Amino acid sequence: MRNKSRIYMTAPDLEKITGLLEKIGRDRPKDNRLAEQLKKEIRRARVVSAGNIAGDVVTLNSRVRLKDLDSNEDYVFQVVLPAEADLDQGKISVLAPIGTALLGYRTGDVVSWQVPGGLRKFRIEEMLYQPETEGDFFQ
Repeated sequence: MRNKSRIYMTAPDLEKITGLLEKIGRDRPKDNRLAEQLKKEIRRARVVSAGNIAGDVVTLNSRVRLKDLDSNEDYVFQVVLPAEADLDQGKISVLAPIGTALLGYRTGDVVSWQVPGGLRKFRIEEMLYQPETEGDFFQ
């Protein structure tokens, strides 16, 4: 579950994610539930060119600092494609609930999602790296 403010996505990210979702539909039916959540999010996204995305929007490969609104702890995550996910390095798959929840939102937004222990709420505190801002459009 996320807040319902408008989300943004770059055209290259949409292309990568659409390809991923098509592959999941064919090759990994067990991931269909996660894929359906991501599909819902991208259907409501406003798609813009990589050069026109605001620097505070979470895109693929963005690294952000989050504040857990319950524990007041900070976390740093990078949203990546599933093949690049590595929790030890803070790389979260776009298919993971937190990855899906972050994609397209901006610094200052509060995102929430259901986990086995209940509803988690985080505020996006800071954009540490966004590929588009750095000119890394195709990473």
